[in-house]
Amino acid sequence: MSGISSFLSRKEVKPSFKTYGVDAMSAMAQGLFCTLLVGTILNTIGAQFHIGFLTAHVVTIGGVGYSIGSVACAMVGPAMAVAIGSALNAPALVLFTLVPVGYATNAMGGAGGPFAVYLIAIIAAEAGKIVSKETKIDILVTPIVTLLVGIGAACIVAKPVGQAAAWTGNLIMWATELHPFLMGMAVAALVGMALTLPISSAAICAGLGLTGLAGGAAVAGCCAQMVGFAFMSFRENRWGGMVSQGIGTSMLQMGNILKNPRIWIAPIITSCITGPVATCIFRLQMNGAPVNSGMGTCGLCGPIGVWTGWIAPQEAALKAGATAIVPGVSDWLGLLLVCFVLPAVICPLLGMIFRKTGWIKPGDLAL
Repeated sequence: MSGISSFLSRKEVKPSFKTYGVDAMSAMAQGLFCTLLVGTILNTIGAQFHIGFLTAHVVTIGGVGYSIGSVACAMVGPAMAVAIGSALNAPALVLFTLVPVGYATNAMGGAGGPFAVYLIAIIAAEAGKIVSKETKIDILVTPIVTLLVGIGAACIVAKPVGQAAAWTGNLIMWATELHPFLMGMAVAALVGMALTLPISSAAICAGLGLTGLAGGAAVAGCCAQMVGFAFMSFRENRWGGMVSQGIGTSMLQMGNILKNPRIWIAPIITSCITGPVATCIFRLQMNGAPVNSGMGTCGLCGPIGVWTGWIAPQEAALKAGATAIVPGVSDWLGLLLVCFVLPAVICPLLGMIFRKTGWIKPGDLAL
């Protein structure tokens, strides 16, 4: 056993929650961001503002024309797989071979493709790492093993994994439509907490294909965490902390949460309030790219995703019955209140109460 352990250690194959649950999933979200999210934003901007070079077809494949943004969206599978491989410190030959593995797996996984890619990319990358540089014909062995293991595993599990993820996402969205108050509260709280934890809420939402009211609740929960922490900790962190948490990530508070978990109560309560406000009062829906549902105010991706969903709903949202709309005053008011104003007011007020009760002490929120 010790021989196997030392061999795996030498090959940097180190199974752990941090490796697969944190590092790989966070990298997967970056792959999603750089392709699907950026591509969607460019397509929307090009279409809405009639920017020629963003709407023009730069390449035609199989009779289908692709714009710059469309090419980026089409490469989401390879980008996720390569990002995951990079997070696992895969050698170059493994990393490059993950391109076709990711493309094929994402296609096989259908609506739940991101979760299928997440699983298969880990399997293929680790298999490739094990054989890497173990033979004199590494240039052949490593890519072949990586490709065969990846595509072979995808043929077996990609479709079931994708279907399970899509079914789960559809169940959450159906339940939110049926019980917008309770589910709005639950989705906002859970996805918001996932955003602050060292896992990827964006990857989770993308894998589940979370759109519609459930996506709106997720946006509300994520914004509650980011904007809430930014304003609640202003006295400790001032403007730099406000920007880094409000537009960066509330994950910066994770170390402080481990020291004093009670500092997390105010943002969680805030998300439990803004979630139902989004679903019941403003009927706020995320019909843009599902990855936006788990982004919050990070780069303003959550609000931007809602906007793109208004004017150019994504395919998954269209299949669920979404239609393009011209946003009115109530739509913009709801977006501003849910994403920015309410978290900036409610969370600091709760924070003041907790400071007076001694639950939050000076310095507890300092970055």
